[in-house]
Amino acid sequence: MDTALDLHSPLTEDELRRLDAYWRAANYLTVGQIYLLDNPLLREPLAPEHVKPRLLGHWGTSPGLNLLYAHLNRVIVARDLHAMFVTGPGHGGPAIVANTWLEGTWSELYHHIGRDEAGMARLFRQFSFPGGIPSHVAAEVPGSIHEGGELGYALSHAYGAAFDNPDLLVACVIGDGEAETGPLAGSWLSNVFLNPARDGAVLPVLHLNGYKIANPTVLDRIPDDDLLAMMRGFGYQPYVVAGDDPATVHQTLAATLDRALDEIAAIQRRARSGGTVERPRWPMIVLRTPKGWTGPRDVDGKRVEGTYRAHQVPLSEVRKNPEHLAELERWLRSYRPEELFDATGAPVAELAELPPKGERRMSANPVTNGGLVLRDLALPDFRDYAVDVQKPGETVAGATGALGPWVRDVITANPQTFRLFGPDEVASNRLGAAFEVTDRAWVAGTVPGDEHLSPDGRVMEVLSEHLCQGWLEGYLLTGRHGIFTSYEAFIHIVDSMVNQHAKWLKVTRGIPWRKPVASLNYLLSSHVWRQDHNGFSHQDPGFIDHVMNKKAEVVRVYLPPDANTLLSTMDHCLRSRHYINVVVAGKQPAPNWLSMDEAIQHCRRGIGIWDWASTDAGSEPDVVLACAGDVPTLETLAAADLLHKHLPSLKVRVVNVVDLMRLQPPTEHPHGLSDKEFDTIFTRDKPVIFAYHGYPWLIHRLTYRRTNHDNLHVRGYKEEGTTTTPFDMVMLNDLDRFHLVIDVIDRVPGLAARAAHLRQEMVDARQSCRDHTREHGEDDPRVAEWRWVRETDPGLRGDQ
Repeated sequence: MDTALDLHSPLTEDELRRLDAYWRAANYLTVGQIYLLDNPLLREPLAPEHVKPRLLGHWGTSPGLNLLYAHLNRVIVARDLHAMFVTGPGHGGPAIVANTWLEGTWSELYHHIGRDEAGMARLFRQFSFPGGIPSHVAAEVPGSIHEGGELGYALSHAYGAAFDNPDLLVACVIGDGEAETGPLAGSWLSNVFLNPARDGAVLPVLHLNGYKIANPTVLDRIPDDDLLAMMRGFGYQPYVVAGDDPATVHQTLAATLDRALDEIAAIQRRARSGGTVERPRWPMIVLRTPKGWTGPRDVDGKRVEGTYRAHQVPLSEVRKNPEHLAELERWLRSYRPEELFDATGAPVAELAELPPKGERRMSANPVTNGGLVLRDLALPDFRDYAVDVQKPGETVAGATGALGPWVRDVITANPQTFRLFGPDEVASNRLGAAFEVTDRAWVAGTVPGDEHLSPDGRVMEVLSEHLCQGWLEGYLLTGRHGIFTSYEAFIHIVDSMVNQHAKWLKVTRGIPWRKPVASLNYLLSSHVWRQDHNGFSHQDPGFIDHVMNKKAEVVRVYLPPDANTLLSTMDHCLRSRHYINVVVAGKQPAPNWLSMDEAIQHCRRGIGIWDWASTDAGSEPDVVLACAGDVPTLETLAAADLLHKHLPSLKVRVVNVVDLMRLQPPTEHPHGLSDKEFDTIFTRDKPVIFAYHGYPWLIHRLTYRRTNHDNLHVRGYKEEGTTTTPFDMVMLNDLDRFHLVIDVIDRVPGLAARAAHLRQEMVDARQSCRDHTREHGEDDPRVAEWRWVRETDPGLRGDQ
């Protein structure tokens, strides 16, 4: 195996002694957090009442994390590095908390937890304790951008942090259990997208301690040659640090870190000297140490250190079992705390001098609190990109195609703080205008015929939604901006990552020293209603439902009905802070309904009555036709047109919803309409036929408390799909214009008898359209070429 043992021993005896003491102090503080409720410095013999009643936390990975943190502090001081620490084994929370307390950051941010004996007691008590902090490396931990509660995303977050941060070193610890996940396995190839001339560096450290919670880990058990060959195949130069003798491991790790950092510096010098930027072989470290190193070797006659039994709490019956209590005291005293902390409980002066100072501390680096370094984007005026709309439906455009030039100019105006992310779908989703000013980021090889590949590209494309999400999260959390564009059906791949990010945003809203970061913006196109060519596998609008389950203060969902409303919506989203914004918009040619001024006003409202499409002006409607989404809007307006032609005396109100959160009461979401406002728009007792982009039951869930909910009938996607035509797709799900007219006839009191002929005509029209698609393979021109032609009173244009 590659090793750094033969390099040199860079630590003097005094440096080795002090570094080992610092490591012991971090280990002591880690064990104390897991176990102790009182008596933090063992001033008296350990008693059951000094131990927490519920023992929570993860010891097994913590000694390795403490080791790496201590050694990284050494090189930060020696080289004046700008560095941060990403903890893949997020369960090692007590280790990182221990280090932030040792270097002073914790006490600076949490004044009640001082660097003395009382502060240490509070530090211990708060860990995994009611009213305290979680066991993970959570948002409460200074220097963290990575929760680690769900495994698989550490390396993608690390690379996201490094993009456009040329002076930043991101040390990323990958647990060997985490390394078995699909997202982490794909993340190794992130180095293909890292430009050493303008980006920072990522130093991956694969921490092999042999076991997960109950089973051995794959990468620890495969042959060493296979492991190193795999790392080389991913483009890294692996160096191995292995052993269980502290002095030897300290020297080897110190030498290996020196060599790795020398190589990183050389790579960056070459790339920044003006020559051709090529993909380098970046160093990475394989650290193999025992699981639960320095903890109890055996408990109750069974081996613990170096086995899965060290994963969480090695001694579990401390309050009830005197032998366990005695073993815990021996374990704690083995770190010799009397040498590490002075009479007040503060770290002794020798240890206090070891960490970096100020913002050079990894727990105090401003980029890890991205809102501190966040700057507003320079956004071009979206009004300049408007689609001309003199009359509703008169012009046709693909909404995302109209957005593309604006995104292109956002990239131009923000060459270091904005990137566009997508799984090989930027051009497919009609944002190809971006390639007029930039390329896809790419540092691997190219061949003749390749297009738009460059180390300086601002478009991040890789066929992994996990990687796009992880990169973007890392980018946002370190103070930058971006958009993630994806096919609607496949954004579900990152559902659990969205969970984690939403939880992070929710928690950080309550942490005063955490500053708001840029919003995570999704632009979902190639949506359910226009995936007719790809078929059932590509038809799923359920991501909206998933997001709507998150805390109201951090999520927003927008369904712009045309190009101008999309432009206004995306401008709003890129200006927003600390949200998850989901925008669903079509890429296929579709009618434009609103002028830019009308679109802006409509988006500000989030919901509005379209007077130009309604026939109830000055009176109470007989029926409300509501819609949310571009295709449902089209079908609703076509239905309104049919009703106007065939039932001109019927008073129809057309309502369009852009901001889905407006449907909720204000007690559930800050954008929610009051009951009075809701009733004014939707009435208190008239039928409401709601054509919705996604699964119908979400609208019922949002409105179930409203006065008129019993009269609300929702049409949407009901899991019917195939490879077919666009209109056949809406017919399969009963969202088509003819079915909406039928719904009106069936639900408006007294209408069924006098509109029986029209109802039959609508049933026949549906069948005729279906027959046409089966015979000709395309939609009936009477449907496909329909346009809104009703003359509009100039005084009633737009939302009045």
